Amino acid sequence: QVQLVESGGGLAQAGGSLKLSCAASGFTFVNSAMGWFRQAPGKEREFVAAINWSGRNTNYADSVKGRFTISRDNVKSTVYLQMNSLTPEDTAVYYCAGRWGSLIRTTAGGMDFWGKGTQVTVSS
Repeated sequence: QVQLVESGGGLAQAGGSLKLSCAASGFTFVNSAMGWFRQAPGKEREFVAAINWSGRNTNYADSVKGRFTISRDNVKSTVYLQMNSLTPEDTAVYYCAGRWGSLIRTTAGGMDFWGKGTQVTVSS
């Protein structure tokens, strides 16, 4: 069955960096656009970044543009989120998501399957 497993979350200081990984299995990874979303306490889940099947096209939320980088390795069936210059406002549970299609979507409703999430906490 489809499975997405996130890792790499944890505690970071403001200004620091973390790299999230999402290992995918149970579907043809190279055919799927992938994305990262996050949800802070008391807030709705929001789009962070997305990448198309080849990795040539990416899209970022304005709040992370220039600080976060999404990438993928189609051989390893893994998608990554490099997060730099972290701020306390980045504190959230980060979710990896995929879709049955190769083109980017930037809404949660546009994604078809989800991981369980990994906590990222940024201290000031």
